[in-house]
Parts: sequence; structure tokens; C-alpha cells
Amino acid sequence: MEVKAAAESKKISEQASLEKRSLLISGIKAGLPIAIGYIPIAITFGLLAKSTGIPNYITVCMSLIVFAGASQFVGVKLMAIGATSWEIIMTTFILNFRHFLMSSSLSRKIESGTSKKWLSIISFGITDESFTVASLRKENKLSPIFLLALNTTAFSAWVSGTAVGVFLATGLPGSLTNSMGIALYAMFIGLLVPSVKGSKPILLVALTAMITSYLIGIIPFLNNLSSGWSIIIATITAALIGAILYPRGVKN
Repeated sequence: MEVKAAAESKKISEQASLEKRSLLISGIKAGLPIAIGYIPIAITFGLLAKSTGIPNYITVCMSLIVFAGASQFVGVKLMAIGATSWEIIMTTFILNFRHFLMSSSLSRKIESGTSKKWLSIISFGITDESFTVASLRKENKLSPIFLLALNTTAFSAWVSGTAVGVFLATGLPGSLTNSMGIALYAMFIGLLVPSVKGSKPILLVALTAMITSYLIGIIPFLNNLSSGWSIIIATITAALIGAILYPRGVKN
């Protein structure tokens, strides 16, 4: 009886191990398309950060600790124009506020009984892309192992791409690295144009942000505001108007 029980226990353990391995491989496969898309953007971020004079280790640490593309690009730009720490913190907080919503939404699909430690690790790795991939999975419940593999694959590509960008910038002429500042605008235009074509609400929000930013620059008692606070005000104003006019995010 003891031998039989030991054999059954071993079989169960092997099955659990195979299941974990399968979930791990599945998560890596799901994250590969994201990783491939992240690498060129991360390289661009490394080049841009280098061109603004940010030390290499700080650039890489930003990708390691922050892991949020839009916030990192904006953060570097704000550092370059001499924005204060609070301006940078407020701007990146507003940009990343959606991560609270994504984490809350995704938590309902994670297997019950998952520890808070696991949930904290998973929430750190959630991005727009990984959230979309995880949300569209057909499974009713997602394993934390799958999500960790998905997020880690994307995270590794982002950090590696940043390091490559910093390395490449070291060997590039100064005139070329300095011109990389335009990459920030090119990236956001590339992200904005396809979205605007298919959604009037997004077009309205984008135009509101542009108009608000312009008005801040010409109104006498506002034109002395720093660039950091101008971005914060324009972002909040555009988001507020969008939320009021399109409370349910209906696309027209």
C-alpha cells in the first residue's frame, strides 16, 4: 500500500511539473510578439536617453524599475528641459494611472487563491500589450505562472533593447544622437494617427490636449508655467472632457 501511494504521489507530482512547464512555455510564446515589438522602441529609448546626457546606468534602471514606455519617454524629455521632480512624478503618475484599472480588471481572471506576493509581481509586469493578450485568452481563469512568463518575456526584451540602445549610442556621432530627440514625437504620432482614424473620441481628446497646451502658452497668467505643469494640465483637461462626453468609451 505504501509503495502504491508513493507511486501515485510521484505521478501527481510529475503531472503538476509538466503542467507548470506547459504554462511557462505558453506564456513565453504569448509574449514573444510583444517582445519583438518592444525591442526597436526600447532601442530608440536608449538612444534618446543617451542623447539627453542621462547616465547609462540610470537609463537602464528606468527600464528595470519603471517599465512603462510612454512614461519613460516623457520622463526623459522632462529631464532634458529641466522639469522639477514633482512635475515628472505627477506627469508619469497620470500617464500610468490606467495600470490600476488594468490590474484590477485582470485580477478577476487570475486563479483564486493566488497569493498577494504573486499578484504584486504580476501587476508590475502589466503593460497595455500584455494586458490585451491576457484579456483575450479563452481560458476562464489564468495561471499566475502563465502571466509571469508572459510579462517576463516582454520585460526582458524591453530592458535588453534599452541596453542595446545605450550601447549603440556610445559609438554614434554626437550630431546623430542629438537628433534622436525627434524619435519621441515620431513614436507618439505613429501611435496616435491609427487610433484617431478609427475613433472620434480619441480625436477629440487629442485635439483638446493640443488646444489646451497652446492656450497655456499664450494666456498671460499661464504662460509662465513650466513645461512639466503644462503637460499635466493639458493631460487632465483632455481626459476630463473625454470622460464627460464619452463616459462609456463608445467609439463613433
